[in-house]
Amino acid sequence: MASEKPIDPLTDPTAMRALAHPLRVRLLGELRVAGPQSVGMLADLFDEAPGSISYHVGVLARSGFVVEAPENARDARERWWKAAQTHTRYEPNQLNSDPQTRVASAAMRHTFLQAQSRELAEYIDLESTLEPEWVAAATTGDTMAFLTPDELREMSDELNAFARKWESKSRPDADGARPARFVYSAFVRPRFDASSTAHGRTPEVRDEP
Repeated sequence: MASEKPIDPLTDPTAMRALAHPLRVRLLGELRVAGPQSVGMLADLFDEAPGSISYHVGVLARSGFVVEAPENARDARERWWKAAQTHTRYEPNQLNSDPQTRVASAAMRHTFLQAQSRELAEYIDLESTLEPEWVAAATTGDTMAFLTPDELREMSDELNAFARKWESKSRPDADGARPARFVYSAFVRPRFDASSTAHGRTPEVRDEP
């Protein structure tokens, strides 16, 4: 299990660049969900050469995302790793003032989004192989609401509290339990056409690129 010590928001561009790589994000996620694993186990799981796994895990270790777990090794040749934290925290409003940090943050977050999209796509492809009760229990959706910054902040706080509530109910050892992914975002649409309100019309949201 990863450490339960308080997690500071991520602000180091070097650490963000460490997470701006699809394989490293998947490696870190696997260690957080499945617990400590050896380089060989990770190499088999991700169909990568052990040398490649060692390199990428080393990059994560230098930024403090993973630490060695020698207590799991059967001999001196095995290198085991575990996640150092349960989450990666970052505050977007702290990351936009410095250009270097802003670029590294965007690269990291795009990688997160790609990983989430890949995971959902894999679920859709394999959904027909799951037991019906798991398919019936899942949900995906989105909605749109016109909000003020304070209201959007309230929504974000409620979503975060909702996620923490269900995370606290997590029981990895419970009979029949499986990892369940909960992905959510709340953000303002940057292409809102404010001029449409000048003539009393219902505001429109543009859909063009």
